Formats: sequence, C-alpha cells, structure tokens
Amino acid sequence: MSVLIFRLNGVPDDEAADVRNLLEEHGFPYHETTGGFLGFGVAGLWLLDDSRKAAARAVIDAYQRERSARLAAEHEALRRAGRAESTLQRIARRPLQSLLYIAGAAGVLYLMLWPFLSLGL
Repeated sequence: MSVLIFRLNGVPDDEAADVRNLLEEHGFPYHETTGGFLGFGVAGLWLLDDSRKAAARAVIDAYQRERSARLAAEHEALRRAGRAESTLQRIARRPLQSLLYIAGAAGVLYLMLWPFLSLGL
C-alpha cells in the first residue's frame, strides 16, 4: 500500500527534484501526485512499499538537515558580506504585496478586537 513520504506543497522546485533523485538513487519506488486543478488535492511523493518507509524517511531527513545547514551557512555568509536582503529591501521590492499583507493583518486584528472595543461604548 502507498504511503505519503514527502509533501510537495510549498516546496521549492530544486528541493523537490533533489528528493526525487534521492528516492531513485536509493531504490525506493514512488509515484507523484499533484494538488489538482484547484489545489485541493495532496501534492506529494508516495512510497509504493510502505515497509521501507522508515529507511526512506531517514534518507530524506538526513538530506533536509544537510540542506538546512547549507542554506543557513549561505545566508550567514551573505549577511556578513552585507548582501543579505533586509526586511525594508523586501518591502521596497514588492510594495503592493507588502501593503496588502499589512492591511490583511490589520483587518484580522480589528475583527479580533472589535467585540472588546464595542463593550466600552
């Protein structure tokens, strides 16, 4: 029976390709599903032999630890060199998106506090 071994929702393409290659290199048979037309399905990699789930999970976990350490070191090197993108640079790069996020957060905050604010009136 198939078992979900790796979700692909929100995963960068390079990481998904690396995990596919790992599964193939280590001889784990798998198949891939997409999120479907509206994105309601489960996009993921499914291991065909559920008895090998622990071994496949160990391989993926080791890869993710290595990737995390590598990306953290790259970011630290960029930060030390003064080339890491700051929050203000990110906001300046996408001002409309940033404004929509801030407006959405303010809207949620207002809706959460509205019952308490209306008690004092």
